[in-house]
Amino acid sequence: MKRPVSVLVVVHTPALDVLLLERASHPGFWQSVTGSQEGDESLVETAVRELAEETGILATPGELVDWHLSNIFEIFAEWRHRYGEGVTHNTEHVFSLCVPPACAVRIAPEEHLASRWLPWREAAAACFSWTNRDAILMLGLRG
Repeated sequence: MKRPVSVLVVVHTPALDVLLLERASHPGFWQSVTGSQEGDESLVETAVRELAEETGILATPGELVDWHLSNIFEIFAEWRHRYGEGVTHNTEHVFSLCVPPACAVRIAPEEHLASRWLPWREAAAACFSWTNRDAILMLGLRG
């Protein structure tokens, strides 16, 4: 059973180009790195693991920025079977990682179909998730 606790990692360049990944299970749905906490991982350990699994980008916990921001959202009905009975909401914790402009990305084909870098405003508009969109918009405001 998955835990209803996850991370969102907004990967961006110094110029605020943002990495988006297209979900394999939902072509046309673009998002940042996301994933559920496993075992006794800390949130930052979850973020580091998911980043490596989904993009091939290796980072240390100290390189990630913990925004100390969490969002609660309703889990799509089609994904609720992955959680315990009666679980309907997830708490997502936001992190970011600044990478060099030419950062190579190796997607996990079982999870994603493609990756792309977009300027932050375009990336925010392309996201299907309101939490992801809002985090990218906040990134732009943080500069």
